[in-house]
Amino acid sequence: MAFKPLHDRVLVRRIEGEEKTKGGLIIPDTAKEKPAEGEVVAVGAGARDEDGELIAMAVKEGDRVLFGKWSGTEVQIDGKDLLIMKESDILGILS
Repeated sequence: MAFKPLHDRVLVRRIEGEEKTKGGLIIPDTAKEKPAEGEVVAVGAGARDEDGELIAMAVKEGDRVLFGKWSGTEVQIDGKDLLIMKESDILGILS
């Protein structure tokens, strides 16, 4: 990919949710919510503190993360729908 986020920004690909409920009902596209789970595609170098020291990123490429429902900015890169968000918008890393 030819995109590298700057500073403390992260590029995330949404991971689509299940097509069916646990009971076996199929959920139509119009009733689905946007998933708040994704995979980190690219990360920036990190933020800088007041002294100019680099603060390392807590996430890395390939991490599965949870983020807020309205977090990030939707972009299309190489024909793929992705999100650019600050690292602070990420709620946690799934193991």
